[in-house]
Amino acid sequence: MAASEMQAAAGWEHFPHLADIGVRGFGPTPAAAFEQAALAMTAALVDPAAVEQRARVAVSCRAPDDELLLAEWLNALIYEMAVRRMLFGRFKVTIRDHALEGEAWGEPIDPARHKPAAEAKGATLTALKVAREGGRWVAQCVVDV
Repeated sequence: MAASEMQAAAGWEHFPHLADIGVRGFGPTPAAAFEQAALAMTAALVDPAAVEQRARVAVSCRAPDDELLLAEWLNALIYEMAVRRMLFGRFKVTIRDHALEGEAWGEPIDPARHKPAAEAKGATLTALKVAREGGRWVAQCVVDV
């Protein structure tokens, strides 16, 4: 797949859910869809473009399947955001045999500049899906905010 096709196939969106927020990432690979799902989660909290990439944090997790791996990945990011008091605006993921090695770039939260709309409490198993759809991968779940 050419680089321009890969960029066109990547992206993210939110989907409606009663009290929480659904996050959905798209990409040419499961790893790219996981990166975009993480970006969608950030976008539920703040404008990702306002997050400077000052520090890199390594994240790794494992699960019995890729769907549970998505929830583990997002929950690992939520944990890192909470304990480090950071926001992340860029992600890099490698997935092999239901094990994820990831990196997140971001900066400490500045409430005056970032104006957070909510706080992510946890990725849930609600609407959890990692699947190939229409030539691209989709990674989605509902995040408790």
